Amino acid sequence: MTEATRRRAPGSAAVAGAVGPAPSAEGGARGGRPQSADGADGVGLAGPERPRGTPSTAQAEQYPKYYLVKEQLAQLCARTAPGDPLPTERSLAQSFATSRTTVRQALRELMIEGRLVRVQGRGTFACLPKVAQPLQLTSYTEDMRHHSAVSSSRLLSVGHVEASKETARRLGVRPRARLVRLERIRMANEEPMAIEVTHLEAGRFTDLAQRLQGPASLYELLAEVYGTHLAEAEQTIETVPAPPREAELLLTSVGHPMLLLTRLSWDTQGRPVEFVTSFYRGDRYKFVAQLSRPGAPGPGPGAMADGRGADAGVPSRPGRSSPA
Repeated sequence: MTEATRRRAPGSAAVAGAVGPAPSAEGGARGGRPQSADGADGVGLAGPERPRGTPSTAQAEQYPKYYLVKEQLAQLCARTAPGDPLPTERSLAQSFATSRTTVRQALRELMIEGRLVRVQGRGTFACLPKVAQPLQLTSYTEDMRHHSAVSSSRLLSVGHVEASKETARRLGVRPRARLVRLERIRMANEEPMAIEVTHLEAGRFTDLAQRLQGPASLYELLAEVYGTHLAEAEQTIETVPAPPREAELLLTSVGHPMLLLTRLSWDTQGRPVEFVTSFYRGDRYKFVAQLSRPGAPGPGPGAMADGRGADAGVPSRPGRSSPA
């Protein structure tokens, strides 16, 4: 999935009753284990109160057993407070009348999706909800402040490099021109969320590398020291498997889904300012875009497409620009 946008800047849970084998397609009220098409034991949900998206008992024969277990575990996760433990694999396997291998596969997919986290030697726990970030041109510090999170950055490196052909083309400089390269880990409440690499023209922003040695905000330095204010950005978002180095720095596993963001920002004069490449944890982050039909009146700030506002867990600022 790739999305490119050019925008303007805006001003311990119990299992009982929650999980368990459901009636088979033939057994109905008689009970008994449902079976898949090949006669293997399975699990399913039945009845008019079945949650949306969960297959019926008749449809369950078309799905692998682990998927049905996963759907019911997802419902259990939704009722479990963040940080509370889930039952053990053995307990879940007994409740679902299936194998621990099947339960383990379902748990693994939920961990990849960011709904669960496994702590070695302690168990499996429900995760915090993902950070929902609207697409707009704001700083990371502003974004986290809006979520009432304490933001911080860990500087990995800052210095000068020669521009590659692609970066030079993006920034409108000659190949091998001198650039400032800044690499940071972005944190929220001490949890690593993203790795961000920023390139800027060294000749235009003299002494910037030295000024960035401390905890200074890049956007504040650009505005206050260099008189540069960002106005527009074009951003591309892709899903990629976590490379080894990024996985280690962000405390996740190699191959787990990540969001790869590339962004080119312009100032109020239309000049390129920064070219940024970022790896965001796919299990902790999601981006939200507010869309409208051309020429149609907007719903107003904070109103989302489904009628929800800030109370829905999504920041209420207009989602018209790419995040920083």
